[in-house]
Amino acid sequence: MSTPRPLILVSNDDGVSAPGNIALRAVLTSFADVITVAPLHEQSGKSHAISLNRPLRHQRVEPGVYAVDGTPVDCVYVALFHGELLPRRPDVVVAGINHGSNLGGDVYYSGTVAAAREAALRGIPSIAFSLLPGGNMAEAAVHARSMTQKLLGMTPPDDQTVLLNVNFPATELRGVRATKLGVRQYAEAVEVRQDPRGRDYFWLGGPGDPHHEPVPGSDTEAVDEGYASVTPLRLGHVLPDHLGVAALIAGARPKGRT
Repeated sequence: MSTPRPLILVSNDDGVSAPGNIALRAVLTSFADVITVAPLHEQSGKSHAISLNRPLRHQRVEPGVYAVDGTPVDCVYVALFHGELLPRRPDVVVAGINHGSNLGGDVYYSGTVAAAREAALRGIPSIAFSLLPGGNMAEAAVHARSMTQKLLGMTPPDDQTVLLNVNFPATELRGVRATKLGVRQYAEAVEVRQDPRGRDYFWLGGPGDPHHEPVPGSDTEAVDEGYASVTPLRLGHVLPDHLGVAALIAGARPKGRT
């Protein structure tokens, strides 16, 4: 009896028609059954937002490809729990390929990373893929396929769910590195503008591209040097070193005092 092909769920935050998403799902079909559930429109920067107070609508774009008019997390949630879009629980979830980087602290804002995280929170190994502006999308897609195959073939340490964040460089790819998160710095600003009726509105974010200081072993260092970065992300957010601080805030008496 033949072994069934793995099932992969694909999503993103750039939208179901984004070239990066199309390239990713195309290369994965060479070895897996692929179902895509992605936002109808661009949802960049939506982080882990989920729509709890409005209806969501979905449509079939083509066989195996569905669009949801919600956030990336909405899309993964609908795919996993709607019961009709997926024939079974996916073996892995991949998000991307994002048009632009998700380096350093970007992982907290990225809808692409959040789509992968939502699946990982449900116990499904997941990868988020991003490509820096000017990078080779076809080359990135080939490497994304290889990385996904490797994840499918491995047993995670301590049975913990794997969540990976991958960035491909803007230059010719020299190789792949395992990395930690770097530190990205943006020009923070709130610009006040006026609409055609003379009412003020805010435009968030300053001008220019973000920059970063050198951090050895980081994702930012890797892409600067022409390497793809593979960064494992944490699902648990508790910081054990600060349990003492939490205890004091909660009203516990410091040891040795009466």
